[in-house]
Amino acid sequence: MNQLENNISQGLPPNAYTELKPGEKYIPIMLPDKEYPEVTPYSVITGIIMAVIFTAAAAYLGLKIGQVFEAAIPIAILAVGLSASLKKKGALGQNVIIQSIGATSGTIVAGAIFTIPALYILELQADFYKIFFASLLGGFLGILFLIPFRKYFVSEMHGKFPFPEATATTEVLVAGEKGGKQALVLVISGLIGGIYDFVVATFGWWSELFTTKVIPIGQTIAEKIKLELRLSVSSAILGLGYIIGLKYSSIIAAGSFLSWFVLIPVIAYFGDYITTPIGANVSLLIKDMSPEQIFRAYVRHIGIGGIAMAGFIGIIRSSGIIKKAFSLGFQELFGKKTNETGERTQRDLPMKIIFGGILLTAILIFIFFLFGVVNNLFQALVGLLIVLIISFLFTTVAATAIAIVGTNPVSGMTLMTLILSSAVLVSVGLTGTSGMISALIIGGVVCTALSQAGAFITDLKIGYWLGSSPYKQERWKFVGTIFSAATVAWIIMVLNETYGFRGENALVAPQANAMAAVIKPLMSNQPAPWMLYLAGAFFALILTIIKVPALPFALGMYIPLELNTPLLVGGLIAHFVSTRSKDETINNSRRERGTLIASGFIAGGALFGVISAILRYAGYNWVNLEWQESNTAELLALIMFTLISAYMIWDSFRINNKE
Repeated sequence: MNQLENNISQGLPPNAYTELKPGEKYIPIMLPDKEYPEVTPYSVITGIIMAVIFTAAAAYLGLKIGQVFEAAIPIAILAVGLSASLKKKGALGQNVIIQSIGATSGTIVAGAIFTIPALYILELQADFYKIFFASLLGGFLGILFLIPFRKYFVSEMHGKFPFPEATATTEVLVAGEKGGKQALVLVISGLIGGIYDFVVATFGWWSELFTTKVIPIGQTIAEKIKLELRLSVSSAILGLGYIIGLKYSSIIAAGSFLSWFVLIPVIAYFGDYITTPIGANVSLLIKDMSPEQIFRAYVRHIGIGGIAMAGFIGIIRSSGIIKKAFSLGFQELFGKKTNETGERTQRDLPMKIIFGGILLTAILIFIFFLFGVVNNLFQALVGLLIVLIISFLFTTVAATAIAIVGTNPVSGMTLMTLILSSAVLVSVGLTGTSGMISALIIGGVVCTALSQAGAFITDLKIGYWLGSSPYKQERWKFVGTIFSAATVAWIIMVLNETYGFRGENALVAPQANAMAAVIKPLMSNQPAPWMLYLAGAFFALILTIIKVPALPFALGMYIPLELNTPLLVGGLIAHFVSTRSKDETINNSRRERGTLIASGFIAGGALFGVISAILRYAGYNWVNLEWQESNTAELLALIMFTLISAYMIWDSFRINNKE
């Protein structure tokens, strides 16, 4: 254990975040050739308790205020605090397991609340077993489909993907064990970033958003040609941008700039001459729409098409990895050596278990669809094929999105799933009420699978950096999924009984309302915006031809502009602080200190965001909307964002040669 304490005191190795040179190897804090406490009664029970509590909290808050918080970082902070208060020695491995089990809460909730409440909204039958099995089987599928790609994402692509959320969580876990200066930097930046975001969300001292409409000429331009710049002043998003780095944040921002500075004004220009509403679920004339409404009605669909095509391109490009994974699996099936003989930190669940698990899960999904959803053999088989094909194809998209941006475009991919599955189900004779139920349950399974796969790659990357045993993380992730699925099914039914999802004072459930709005016309044979999806798909192909990464660009087109501009600012700061000195050692030290500060901003924003959301749910809301939406509050927001950006630069520069 002395060796572990020594490794922790030194922090993560210098090559943790950089690409490895030929022959270079990454050696984690918990050494591969030694055994450490990981799966213990303490870590498993604590992880399950965290999963249940955070599932309930995330479901409540997500449906009540439309905000799904990411549970991984708050759980990591609580795990560190709990192990410190209990004076547990060598708790690092156990804290990884706690975080890994507990983090199923956010992923299962996202999968469930994006789709299942739409059943209530459309006044359809939603039973406990439907919600539970859609969440459970989707969660299992996400885990099983991702495991064969673990080595590629976390090991072979070492240093090539930024993994912003995994970075922040890892820094929290290490600093909590290490203490000293690094922990102090993380705590101070966490408090500054957390209080900054908390003040905005809870008290509304300044606006959450700065737009160019704050000045008269900007207002005129926004009204006349539908062009405006939007900036979220969140410290957490600024921190994400720093960790993502300039390369990817620039590509993401470029996607947003194309959407908001080119496509929206062009659509608005032609819309001035169009006298009827265009598109499904669109009732406004284009000339009467704001830039945000044009984005949601038209441009975002181009981004969805781009994400889908980027996913297919990713599958083709990673065909070698897929082939290798399946080849290894077939070798194991025929009795050859399994990966159980490898290094502890490189060992996954055996491929026999993965294939067997996929087969068993597929059978259970088929039985669930046949007896619980469609009651038709052929249609149940069609539903199963939709789930398996789309979940498998988009698993790498979800993982890549999390690895690059820290954000999973699961709502966009679920929307695409609903549209595709609806088209297929209608073609096999499943329409009306039963068609809507089937499409939403299928969407729920896929949504949960993709949400789980995207988030699980974060857990596995954390484990890779710290030296956890992947097969233990993988095994116990199933347990967290069971408890989270049961909790979310119960909570959704309780919330429906208490508040409902329709009428006055009902729960907001914005994503589910969007899904309900899409599914109804589709099941009535109304057209989907296929032309926009096709445009996005061809655009992704063009980007690939000119060697621009299509997925981050398409993500930028899909995610609102205000969430991407602070990413670019963070990326610019990362580039600035790591290139100012002629001494590369100082540049590296400044970059690492900046990573700690950025991780603090993300962790503080996540933790205080949960507190703020709970206060709002409890009815404590001190925000004066009239003030917060005023031009003065927006200008103050820009000043505060400038100050917190300047703090990040100043604190990163507080490095001398000795450090």
